[in-house]
Amino acid sequence: MSKFGLRHQCARGALACAMALTPAIAHAQDAGAANTEEADLIDAADVDSGSVIIVRAQGREQALADVPVAVSAVSGELLEKSGVADIRDLNQVAPSLLISSTGNEANGSARIRGIGTVGDNPGLESSVAVFVDGVYRSRSGNAMAELGPLDRVEILRGPQGTLGGRNSSAGLINIYTAPPEFEFSGYGAFTYGNYDAIKVEAGINAPLGDTVAARIDGVYFERDGFYNDVVNDVRINDRDRYLVRGQLLFEPNSDLSIRLVGDYAKKEEACCAATFVQPSFAPLARVSPGLDGFNRPNGGPALTSTDNPIVPILLGLGQDPRALSQSTFDRDIYVTPGRSYDGETEDWGLSGEVNWDFGNVTLTSITGYREYSNFQGSDTDYTQVDLLYRAPGPNAGSREFKTFTQEFRLNGTAFNDTLDWLIGAYYANEKLETRDNLRFGNDYGTFANCRIALAINPALANPSADNCLGANVAAIDGTLTGTPAFGAATPLIIAGMNNLAQVRDIGGTGDRYNQKSENFALFTHNIVHVTDTVDLTLGLRYTNETKDFNAAFSNDNVFCPQARNLLNGLLTTPLAGLAGGLISLSCQGNSTAELDGVTVSDTRDEDEFTGTAILSWKPDPDWMVYGSYSKGYKAGGFNLDRSALAVPVAFNVNNLDPSALQFDAETVDAFEVGVKYSSRKWGFSVAAFRQEFENFQLNTFNGSVFLVQNINGCDTDLGGLDRDGDATTGSCATDNVAPGVIAQGVEFETSLSPIRDLTMTVGLTYSDTSYEDNLVGRDNGSPLDPALRLLPGDNLSNAPEVTATASLSWTPPIGNSGLSGLFFVNARTTGDYNTGSDLLYGKEQDGYTLVNGRIGITGPDDRWGVEVWANNLFDIDYSQVAFNTPFVAPQQTYSAFLAEPRTYGVTVRAGF
Repeated sequence: MSKFGLRHQCARGALACAMALTPAIAHAQDAGAANTEEADLIDAADVDSGSVIIVRAQGREQALADVPVAVSAVSGELLEKSGVADIRDLNQVAPSLLISSTGNEANGSARIRGIGTVGDNPGLESSVAVFVDGVYRSRSGNAMAELGPLDRVEILRGPQGTLGGRNSSAGLINIYTAPPEFEFSGYGAFTYGNYDAIKVEAGINAPLGDTVAARIDGVYFERDGFYNDVVNDVRINDRDRYLVRGQLLFEPNSDLSIRLVGDYAKKEEACCAATFVQPSFAPLARVSPGLDGFNRPNGGPALTSTDNPIVPILLGLGQDPRALSQSTFDRDIYVTPGRSYDGETEDWGLSGEVNWDFGNVTLTSITGYREYSNFQGSDTDYTQVDLLYRAPGPNAGSREFKTFTQEFRLNGTAFNDTLDWLIGAYYANEKLETRDNLRFGNDYGTFANCRIALAINPALANPSADNCLGANVAAIDGTLTGTPAFGAATPLIIAGMNNLAQVRDIGGTGDRYNQKSENFALFTHNIVHVTDTVDLTLGLRYTNETKDFNAAFSNDNVFCPQARNLLNGLLTTPLAGLAGGLISLSCQGNSTAELDGVTVSDTRDEDEFTGTAILSWKPDPDWMVYGSYSKGYKAGGFNLDRSALAVPVAFNVNNLDPSALQFDAETVDAFEVGVKYSSRKWGFSVAAFRQEFENFQLNTFNGSVFLVQNINGCDTDLGGLDRDGDATTGSCATDNVAPGVIAQGVEFETSLSPIRDLTMTVGLTYSDTSYEDNLVGRDNGSPLDPALRLLPGDNLSNAPEVTATASLSWTPPIGNSGLSGLFFVNARTTGDYNTGSDLLYGKEQDGYTLVNGRIGITGPDDRWGVEVWANNLFDIDYSQVAFNTPFVAPQQTYSAFLAEPRTYGVTVRAGF
């Protein structure tokens, strides 16, 4: 049987190829197959018996037990039982993986071993690359859609790059959809669940002769939202999506296989709402009149208490008090009247994979073209007060990717099979356009003035007046005291507040950012069979990346330049702080008509050598021991956000420096040792790892703007200067700059099948993924941004130290009727972690355990089935991400994007 025939035999029986396994551990091949000289050619009988798991983690088809890397392989059957519909659901089956989303599902972020990229800025690529049928998805969030029927998912942990495709610094997710088969078959499924969920799935597979097979699959899913917008009487975070995928497989002979895939997916959904964080969620979060040297709170009024001076302002501007008193996890939200979260996503693509075996050499070609577009309206301040919004439409924080990729691989054997070699080339051309229409709301000017009033004297704040002073201006202009509060500059300060009051329903009218990225790479990955039991794997990759960037701005905020004209003269006086605050609030995020019609452009070109070395030993067919080193890389790029051009006070439209938008490439040195054991009934794997990141790319929202900064460490003690509020202190000599992020820990996974119909799995990850004690920004030793002063010495966000998964699958026959039962349960337990990338208090998430379950009955030959299921069975409340409430953050008020509550329903299946 050819390798291609084996691949499709494996596809015909997903259970045989990946027998209800948990990530990274499965049954290995038997002793006879383990010692074959060509490890990638596995006897089909072993595949059918379920004793071999076939993966392509090293660019070749190999038994999972023979792969000396940390790889998780999850079968299509286990994915189905676990309720996996999109990549975020993979959390339940992979302990080292965490996928979350924030204000837009296009911003979905994947993390492996605690390392990932916060996805709110499309200029940052993912530390964890996602591939579907060998084709790269430009960002993790691009895979946040229905996946349809799957063959399996492979999750590779640690840096990748020498095997093909896009390089990544933390790992990758390979998703393999169910391929066409040379047998006529069809299926259908109907699901109804709570929140009026309706899901319809159907597909048909047909041979078109002896050499051609075709397959088409479709999924439609609709569901009411988890949030109730009380003000606008609509549901938010709903589901309305569908997927259609068609495939052709052409196998003219045993040496040639051609697979063509075309798919189209669309979503029209309102996403993503947030609620206020309450003290019961984050009891340590306080507003304090004084903070200690590490910005830790010393006490003070609670987050949403009226003793918190910003809360009466919100209430005075129309915020419903129920939003501030309900539980964090009450899903009633209070949105500005008329504001909408409506959005639309379209994703389609074509790909072709050719595998041609000629003698001892196999040629693989994977060609892909994809287009992805998304826009999402939002009440961007997440309050009932109208501070910031995006009107739904093509400019609403939209992003469009057009990506062409081409990969070639040649692999074969030499020197009497002593060398298993692979060489290849990869090219990617990505065109990215983002558009934005972010505007200040009708209450912004008054609210911003109230922040100024609170800074002057909280007793003066009057939110019923446009300038938040009204008659109280008499306490400032000298009418009451006879002495103007700010001397001769008092009229300018009052004029500045009156000018700020006019910043309402104004701002961006269509900013555009364009980036063209070209990436090409040459790579090789070679396995040298030193002896019958010892292998040396050597891999090398050269990557070149060019990015061309340009932006064009459209803005109607004429009150920003007026604020500069009024107040610039005060910036060299003792009133510089107050004047600067008025300018900054008038020009927040560099929203200014000075930019209207202005364009900027820049380019960057970088290259990098990365590689891997692995030494593995199989003392007997059931055991493997290995040690490895690898160097990973993720390209630098541009912060696609005008706020990064300069701070508003120093903004000069005539002297814009687009290089301020650049951030550097992220690199990692990774070390790993591991042990694997596998037999027909049980097996386990253990891996210990250490990963050292330089120029770690961090994207964080500080309550006003998104910051993108590289993070490095310093080998000398900075004396706490990286933890103060001064942006000029805490620098490091270039020679002393060191890795700033370290991830180290142990992973354990095991699977046990004591009897035919019972499989149990356990996975456990301990990962200390943390920042070093002394941190700087870029690798020139520049100081850390003050907004990140809590980072030194602490764990990364969304990086729990301990995570465990477990599953039990029991499918007993019911008498001699041909019927079989189904009992399936899996669980994921996660330790405490902070969900905010700036690690502010109030964003901590306590540990929790999620349980999914499914019970059912299946007819003879799997021709029909009925299942009752529940996800998040015990209705655990937890947050995906907590963040600084926009513009309210200086008063330590936070909001949170909540995870899904309990869902349950019934599914009816039929097939032939």
